[in-house]
Amino acid sequence: MGALARARGGALTTAVIRWFVRHYGVDMGEAADPDVASYQTFNDFFTRALKPGARPVANADLICPIDGAVSQFGRIERDQIFQAKGHRYTTTALLAGDAALARDFEDGEFATLYLSPKDYHRIHMPCDGRLRQMVYVPGELFSVNPATARGVPGLFARNERVVCLFEGPRGPFAMVLVGATIVGSMATVWHGVVNPPRRPDVCTWRYDDRPVVLRRGEEMGRFLLGSTVVMLFPKDCMRFNAGWAPERPVRMGEAMASYLTPGPTALPA
Repeated sequence: MGALARARGGALTTAVIRWFVRHYGVDMGEAADPDVASYQTFNDFFTRALKPGARPVANADLICPIDGAVSQFGRIERDQIFQAKGHRYTTTALLAGDAALARDFEDGEFATLYLSPKDYHRIHMPCDGRLRQMVYVPGELFSVNPATARGVPGLFARNERVVCLFEGPRGPFAMVLVGATIVGSMATVWHGVVNPPRRPDVCTWRYDDRPVVLRRGEEMGRFLLGSTVVMLFPKDCMRFNAGWAPERPVRMGEAMASYLTPGPTALPA
């Protein structure tokens, strides 16, 4: 599917994109380029940019990083993340078995956000962040839709994923990009395409010697086809938007959370 999505198929590519737009109800009116015939590959269409101003950034400490829907969010109970009724998984499993990294988020907060095929598929920063490391974790490619989340134990800690660890204004936070069925690739703005290739082992990149700093609202990565982002935050750091609830639609840039105490909301210059 990744090879097909990268193919320059001319009229056939345009026909597939037109079908996709009709079938999923994609709003091309908000795209920077609304002409489906202008996209030379399905990947170009799927990672399309939005018009300037289409996603205003709220005046909030932390903003929603994607268009999609809330899957689950709330407190991490010691190291347990709630997936769906009857299913939990651990922060250690999500973070490639690294118990030391997982300790940063003990009794912290998490948010799991689902992107459907019709959604805008670029991922943005919830707050300012300095990249510490990126970890590619091989795994399964189960679907990540709500029905599968209810039926597959430990889904997000079993699927292929890219773990991005940042230092933020109030300590560490993680953004985990989770792969899924026929997701062609995941990419970050500092690395480019992370997969393919699909590696057999965990791979880690550290950024101590070349600082990567991204500001709140900036693009940090992108998916091909629908998938999920899981975010982890430390204990006693934040309070989620009172209007959030499981299955609630969300848009990139809306208010996601506020810090519990006054203090810095941005990294030092």
